[in-house]
Amino acid sequence: MINQRTTQNPFRPTAGAEPPQLIGRAGLLDEFSYGLHIRSGAPGLLTIFTGARGIGKTVMLGEAEDIARTQGWFVVSETATTGFLGRIGEAMRSASEELGVGPASRRITGIGAAGFSITSQLPPAQQLGWRQLGEQLLHLLEEKRTGLVITLDEIHGANRDELAQLAAFVQHFIRDGLPIALLFAGLPAAVSDLLNEGVATFLRRADRIDLHAAAVREVADSYLETFASLEHPIPREFLRKAAKSTGGYPFLIQLVGYHLWQMAEAKGRPLEEVDVDLALAAAHRRNTRVVLAAALATASPKDLDFLRAMSEDEGPSNTADIGRRLGDARNTVGNYRARLIDAGLVQPAGRGLLEFAVPGLREFVSGM
Repeated sequence: MINQRTTQNPFRPTAGAEPPQLIGRAGLLDEFSYGLHIRSGAPGLLTIFTGARGIGKTVMLGEAEDIARTQGWFVVSETATTGFLGRIGEAMRSASEELGVGPASRRITGIGAAGFSITSQLPPAQQLGWRQLGEQLLHLLEEKRTGLVITLDEIHGANRDELAQLAAFVQHFIRDGLPIALLFAGLPAAVSDLLNEGVATFLRRADRIDLHAAAVREVADSYLETFASLEHPIPREFLRKAAKSTGGYPFLIQLVGYHLWQMAEAKGRPLEEVDVDLALAAAHRRNTRVVLAAALATASPKDLDFLRAMSEDEGPSNTADIGRRLGDARNTVGNYRARLIDAGLVQPAGRGLLEFAVPGLREFVSGM
């Protein structure tokens, strides 16, 4: 039986869902918050979040959006699927009309090639292109001492032409001193490609925030606070065990918390260690299906060989040892090392050392 103070499972192990507590992210949005007060040209208003799958990139975009809304900024939240630029334009047009600009009868009838322009039923001379539409809205927001925040998630799936056009528009708005903020999120490889290509050279000046796992101690403290509302609180040692099993990985923090809470609801009594173990096993099985299989979907056979060679070590792997196991030349090992880091599957763990970036990945690849 659950105490009436908290009757619903607070954990949300789905992509981008807001967790009951944001663990290990204190201060990461301070520059963004400060930039909202400056309103134009502040470094934090151009930010890119990177990290492995399930590390909390989408959650960070959501937190930034909430901060911006509380300060009166207009927020456009998009995912980088085809046509995102046109959808942003549609949102800007609607906002301009709500602020009293243009006839209410205007309606969108089509989006130009790659979403770069918007056509309406107005005469051609009065039709607004994307850049002019953005300028109009930003000037209106400037008068109200607010601005526009655009967030774009999953840029690893973005059309590069659309990204280039968006970057060019935003750069123009910044040069004109207009109140604009742009926040991206994506896998490290996509972000590296974006910054290295001519797609958006000016984005190299963006704040790049590489998200990492939270400290297990912070996870345990959060669990202690959240589960305290149960009628039968889970013993501290069980919650520490659960926290350790997450590796500080945000998606697993939510999964483990979700299944523990579900188990407590089902049992209606103090949980025993066997109950906790069952909940942890269920959480890790789901993590394997949802995260690990997806993370390896684009891995080549050589990538998998590299990962299996790493899995032979109990802790961080020495790249020289990996090379000997694979029988590959140093430059070949270096190439696969870079590929897997960019893909968010492994991460540096010291000079010449690598470790798995996603909890459970070692066990998964060793069993393949």
